[in-house]
Amino acid sequence: QVQLVESGGGLVQPGGSLRLSCAASRSIFTLYAMGWYRQAPGKQRESVATITSGTIKFADSVKGRFTISQDGAKNTVDLQMNSLKVEDTAVYYCMAKLRLGEFYEYWGQGTQVTVSS
Repeated sequence: QVQLVESGGGLVQPGGSLRLSCAASRSIFTLYAMGWYRQAPGKQRESVATITSGTIKFADSVKGRFTISQDGAKNTVDLQMNSLKVEDTAVYYCMAKLRLGEFYEYWGQGTQVTVSS
């Protein structure tokens, strides 16, 4: 079982920055993968940035603007979002995947990011 708690969402103007943080209830080094997804109104949930067994992947739409990092001491994974665009507006979810023979996925409650002038 993994509990995930997100923080850091809010309202920001286009071109601004936000940092999202996700705290896990267990050591992140025991997790197969962690990452951030987002879901905009009327759209499907999409992957934004993930770390899977040390490999980092970004959605094409955020490459060069977003970075993802982990802190093993705090058991957190952060998403630094720069040069935000209106189209980045969405609910952002933290995801963790645990491998115990089978794979188990866990999700945070989501945090709203609104980019608007």
